[in-house]
Order: sequence, then structure tokens, then C-alpha cells
Amino acid sequence: MPIQKLPPQLISQIAAGEVIERPASVVKELIENSIDAGARRVRVELEQGGVRLIRITDDGSGVPPEELPLALSRHATSKVAAWSDLESLHTLGFRGEALPSIASVARLTMTSAVAGARSGWGLGGDGSDAFAEPAPAAHPQGTTVEIRDLFFNVPARRKFLRTERTEYLHCEDVVRTHAAVRPGIAFELRHNGRQTLDLPAVGPAGAADRVAALLGEGFLEHAFEVEEEGSGLRLCGWLGAPTHARSQADQQYFFVNGRPVRDRVLATAVRRAYRDVLYQGRHPVFILFLDLDPAGVDVNAHPAKHEVRFRDGRLVHDFIFQTLHRALAGLRPGDDGRQQPAAHSTGAAVQPGGNAFPGTPTVYPRAAFAENRAPRDTPRDTRWELPLPHVSEPPGGAPAPVAPPPNARPWSPAAAEGVAPPLGFAIGQVADIFILAENARGLILVDMHAAHERITYERLKTEWREARVTRQPLLVPETIAVTRAEAELVETSADLLRGLGFELDRAGPDAVMLRAAPALLQGRELAQLVRDLLADLHHLGHADRAEAALDAVLSTMACHGSVRAGRRLSLPEMNRLLRDMEATDNSGQCNHGRPTYVELDRQALDRLFLRGR
Repeated sequence: MPIQKLPPQLISQIAAGEVIERPASVVKELIENSIDAGARRVRVELEQGGVRLIRITDDGSGVPPEELPLALSRHATSKVAAWSDLESLHTLGFRGEALPSIASVARLTMTSAVAGARSGWGLGGDGSDAFAEPAPAAHPQGTTVEIRDLFFNVPARRKFLRTERTEYLHCEDVVRTHAAVRPGIAFELRHNGRQTLDLPAVGPAGAADRVAALLGEGFLEHAFEVEEEGSGLRLCGWLGAPTHARSQADQQYFFVNGRPVRDRVLATAVRRAYRDVLYQGRHPVFILFLDLDPAGVDVNAHPAKHEVRFRDGRLVHDFIFQTLHRALAGLRPGDDGRQQPAAHSTGAAVQPGGNAFPGTPTVYPRAAFAENRAPRDTPRDTRWELPLPHVSEPPGGAPAPVAPPPNARPWSPAAAEGVAPPLGFAIGQVADIFILAENARGLILVDMHAAHERITYERLKTEWREARVTRQPLLVPETIAVTRAEAELVETSADLLRGLGFELDRAGPDAVMLRAAPALLQGRELAQLVRDLLADLHHLGHADRAEAALDAVLSTMACHGSVRAGRRLSLPEMNRLLRDMEATDNSGQCNHGRPTYVELDRQALDRLFLRGR
């Protein structure tokens, strides 16, 4: 076939294949146009999941009648006039492809009126590249775009659509997603003549309601707020508790400058932050908003604008990872209100979403303990602490009971109301596995091995990193085949690799020589680990696999060095374990992501025994 110029209609249909995947794609593009037009209310009407009808009405600035034909022309936009505009975009849409692409695969009618106009104007098309002349039409200020019979002239595309309910749910998710990031805009959704969603406009104080509309009320009960700003970046949003994770990564929302995106840099940073606290195979739930200079992000990386590219991906990754890592690690039992997560960290402010701590199944008032806890920057209250060795001492046998010092006040619920720590005081052991404690609200049940395992693990990590990584020279250096780009990294990232305990030299265009490795990794498959390490450095800019391997060894050491199930502890030792939990990062989960304790308040206990019924 000779080279020939494609007809305009075919060009538009090819472009539609890049932009319009299903009815939800149309809803997304049209809602973004409404937002860019300054709309304060957006109404979405669907029939048959959007296949038969999509009608979106807004009260935005509208389109003048002389510009209506241009709005349906390819590469015509009011949002970009020069390359400098493209480098610093402040709008959601800009490519000028959505409306003509939609019009090429559906029957489209567009009606619009500008402020002060006596009437609106409209025009329509039947799926071809020809449109009727604009004609007067009754319409208030704003725009209505009506799409009928999607893919009627592209039957092959229509075959890939799912059931009516599935397509509707995709459309609903688009509406909820945009509503979450734009609380100042009212959204209404109707399906087959029935209202299914009504979200009035709210101020900043009502932003949590929009998050609940996206992820459900249960999310906020098991989530905490995070906010951090620095290096020209601002991150805020809600993180789900590690114990509120899901089997699928289906409730993870990231917005960059108000644009919902999927990005590997962002996903990797979140995954690393949760790595130490998630149960195997689980995925965190979160909704996060990242704001930065538009010149620092390229949103023109994907036709549907789902993906972005950052000018400095390493800076963005490190900022997000460190913020989330501090927020997760800094939570303590009994945390409430907006405060710093821990006395030794600065940065992300944390606000638990009602729970005394992630991992507790019951919801408590946020201020339940506010008046009973001393600020983090004040000296620790030692009235209830006993001068005893750590629970892992003595190394063998059951510890002998130790009498409290003469000046120790006996604990009682009345005294606990004023000064009891978040995890309360030990009452005894259950089955030589769990510690039973009582605080001002009710009962605490602690898995003593899981709790001590986390305490030991965090101490090992701190000691290991403060002492730096010890390298163990290989008796026989090993030559490892890698790619040319990875071999070059060995030369450019030598200091980083030495900091991780690896001594590597380039041994050829596509080979490296391993001369030393971290002593903790002795006996591991080092060749594959080096390949993974260099692949991480090449694609991600950091050594995620090496760090994970080191942490895995420390986790194993912590597991074997922790108090075991079946050991009898004295009450003072149990109390010391509770106090250590309150002072330890990530103490709500063990190294494997299992909860270390649960809490039952008095209302929960009453329900168990049917009291008050």
C-alpha cells in the first residue's frame, strides 16, 4: 500500500482510541473541562452505564458561539498558546483532542452560554467530521455536552465494553475521584433517571467528607492525616492504618497539582514507607495530594494524562518516602490531635482518625486521652516505672518476682483516670502468650512475642545504621554479568554502594567484580542481589532491594532474640514491655505486619455481656 494521508475522520477515530477507552473516559474528560471552566456545580447524567447517554452540565464560564466550532476541532484549545504555557500548566485539560475524539465515535451535542448572554448556542454532530452551524438554544450560563450511542460507528470498540453495572461503577469512581480533590465544587450523579450521588460543595473543613465519599466512612475510622512541606513540595492527605490494608491495590489515590495520576515514583515511595508494617501480600489504602511548581512536572506524558514525569524524580521520591515513613513510624499508642509523631522526629504532622492507634478494632474519641498525657517534649513520667532489667533478661528461665519499690503507689482505675499511660498497667498473662492490661478506657491484650519482636527489631536497625554497615571481604571475588548501563552505575555510585556494604569494581563493558558484601548477608545469593541492587539504582535512584535484604536479616535476628510464647513474666516486666511499646516506632505491628495488641473499651465490653439491653 502506498503512503497516503489519512482522512480527518480516521485520524480522529485513531486519536479516540488513545483517549476514549470506555464511558468513564468521556466522563473524565468532560468533568475536567468543567473544572477548567470554573464551574461550581457539575451534574452528570448516565443511561445504560453511559453507553446510551452521557450528559454533563456545568455552570462554568461557557463558550462564545463563534468558538463552538473550534471547540470541536482537533488541536484547538484555550489553555495553551506557546511552549512556555505547556511547560507550566495550571489546567487539567490542554491537548485539544478530547471533544473532537469523542465526537468521532458518538453523537455529540454541545450547548453553551456565557455570562450576560441573552441566550445560549448549540451545535451537534453525528459521528462524522462535519458539524451543523451553531444555532440559538435556551441555556443558562455554563455548558452542557450530551453524548449519545458511544462507539455506535466503531462496533469493534463496543465489543470490549463490560456490563452496564461495571461501566456505571467506573463512571461513578471518576466522579468520586474528582469530587475528593475539589471539595468546593458540588457534584451530582444520576443513572437511568435515579440520583445515585449528591455531594454539595463544602469548605476546607469538609474535605474529610469528600474523602469518605471516595473511600467510605470506614476509611477515616482507620486513617490519620499527614501534612508536610519543604523543598518546594507540599504533601497532604490521609494514610490508612497498616492493619486496615487490603488484598488489592484498588484504594490508592494520588493527585499531583489536583490531577489524578498513576506514577511509579510515587507508588514506590509509598510502598517503601509501608514495607516494615504491612502483612505479606497486603496493600495500603491512602489518598494523597502532592503540590509542586507546574514547571517541575511534565503532564504531557500520556494521551489520557494518567501518567506524569517529574523533572527531579529522586527529590520527589525521597520527600514522599521520608514524610510517610516518619508519619507511620512516629505513631504511638494513645496519639491524638495534631502533633509531631515523635520527640526525635520533625516534619510530618500526624492526626489519627479516631483510633487510639492503628491496629485497634474499636473507634475512640480523638480527645479521649488529650488531657491525660504529658507533651512529648517534657520529661517522661517515671512514677509508674520500676527499675528492672529489660524483659529479655535474664536470658533463661522464668524471672523471679520483684517487689515494687516502697514509694510506688498501688494502681487503681481511679488513679488511672488521671495519669494512666495509653497501654495502661499489666494485670496478668493469658495462656503465657498474651499480656492483659487495663487502662482508663478498658482492656488491652498484647501479643508479648510480637510486641517484643518489634521493639528488638527497631533497636537493631538503629544500632546497625548508627554503626554503619560492616563489610565482609569475599575469599574469592565473584564476576557478575550485568547490563552496560548498570556497569556504569558501579563507577558513578561507588560511595552509595560502599555505604550499603558492597565493594564493586567494573570488570568490563557489561560485568562487575564483587569483592565484599555486608557481613549480615553472608550465605545469601549475592550475585542476584547485586543485579537487583543495580536495577533499583538504575530505574528508581535508590537501593530498595539491598535495604530490604538487610532489614530481613535484622528481622530474623529480632524474632530469635525476642521473648518467646510460654515464658512467664512478672508484672513489673510486663509493665516495662508496655512502656517500651509506647516509646517504639511502628509498635502497633510486629515485623511481619501482624497487630501487636488490641483494645476493648468499656462500651465494647458492655456489648459482649449484653449490658444495658
